[in-house]
Amino acid sequence: MGKNQSLNTPYPLILASTSKYRQELLAQLGLSFTSHAPDFNEDSLKNQGLNPRNLSSDLARQKAMAVFNLHPDCCVIGSDQVCVLGERIFSKPKTKENAIEQLQLLQGKSHQLITSVSIVFPDGEHRFINETSLKMRPLTEEQIVRYIDLEKPLDCAGSYKLESQGIKLFESINMSDHTAIIGLPLIELCNHLIKIGYHI
Repeated sequence: MGKNQSLNTPYPLILASTSKYRQELLAQLGLSFTSHAPDFNEDSLKNQGLNPRNLSSDLARQKAMAVFNLHPDCCVIGSDQVCVLGERIFSKPKTKENAIEQLQLLQGKSHQLITSVSIVFPDGEHRFINETSLKMRPLTEEQIVRYIDLEKPLDCAGSYKLESQGIKLFESINMSDHTAIIGLPLIELCNHLIKIGYHI
């Protein structure tokens, strides 16, 4: 639950996610909100062969709609992030072996984080996409294993946590909003919420 600085909000606000990272980010805006897990089959979209931008955008919208259909008087924020190298999309590794494989593929190369947001509310919908380009420095297998043992980034697509020690894996990051890399681009989200009528 985020802190509420103003009760003068147009709709109750819901984050369609139980991600602690996104909850912590949204709480920074000082708005009162609740979090609900979206109930839909993500694999139904992931298996359609969509390009990374369309996949990220469609997943964000489906997450928002899954919760909005249950709470049609609310404003629902759905977000999805895709980690992509070329056309290869990286899912959450879930195991140490998969995390090692992902970092071995990413080391020494540039890849992208595509973060999409869908805001659905009774009077309409706002959608946007943020793209960050990251270049990982060359890493030995020993360095990769040491990092994974340290942070255990098994719930992070790409197998790194930029908000903590994962930052040391990179040569450069080209971004417009540092919060996007954690999963919710707050700068553009603020702009849209203000247009909808929230006092931020």
